[in-house]
Amino acid sequence: MLDLHRFDELTGRLTAGFARVPGARGLVVVGSAAVAERRDRWSDHDFLALVDDEAATSARASLDWLPDPERIVLLAREGAVGFSVLYDDAHLLEFAIASVDELAGVVIDEAQLTFGDERAHAFVAEGRERLNTIPPVDAAGEAGLTFVKLLVGFGRARRGERVIGGQFVRTWAVGHLIRAIRARVEPADCVREDALEPARRFDAAYPGIAARLDAVLGQPVEDAARGVATLARDVLGPGWPEFPSRAADVVATVLTEG
Repeated sequence: MLDLHRFDELTGRLTAGFARVPGARGLVVVGSAAVAERRDRWSDHDFLALVDDEAATSARASLDWLPDPERIVLLAREGAVGFSVLYDDAHLLEFAIASVDELAGVVIDEAQLTFGDERAHAFVAEGRERLNTIPPVDAAGEAGLTFVKLLVGFGRARRGERVIGGQFVRTWAVGHLIRAIRARVEPADCVREDALEPARRFDAAYPGIAARLDAVLGQPVEDAARGVATLARDVLGPGWPEFPSRAADVVATVLTEG
């Protein structure tokens, strides 16, 4: 893991290296890479490397601008424009090399432009403005989908497909539940929500709920499904007329008798 005092130094080296790439137009660090007070030993470098349209393919073909290439133990492509690079001290870079047009529509929350031309500045500003266009969460819909995913996951596990069943319960059902909770339950004070990933900092915002959820998810798939269903009802049901009580009852019957 990278020492915190070296984090900004590496950001500077990434900036200087990419600035020399033909067609480079800007580098945007995001997340904790842009917010020093949120960094810890687990923070990685997330960034967007912006290039001209005509230079994008060649820029993605060679990463010789990355610092300390001899210390890179893994370089993997993620999709058409994304990369993950792992160093021998377990520090991770996750980034995209793309033109502004290729990243059209990207929503940007916490970000810092380490260098950039006018178009790069506009890209960051427009990405931040898109935060305001994210539609509000349909809490009732998310709560309902929690029970749907629990039902499907439980059934898959009972069929013997325990891996995909676990995914339905521990990932997809929980994702819907977290979105519903964030829409309905007040978080702890001074905890900033991640507008792009509701599960981030959920533990700090809802410590009691998160501890209970963590304990439930460590159980076998069927027990985890029952625990998540009970938690959803306990946290969201009281005093909320739109809670999908009938659906919760149907699913609870299957989880109990199945």
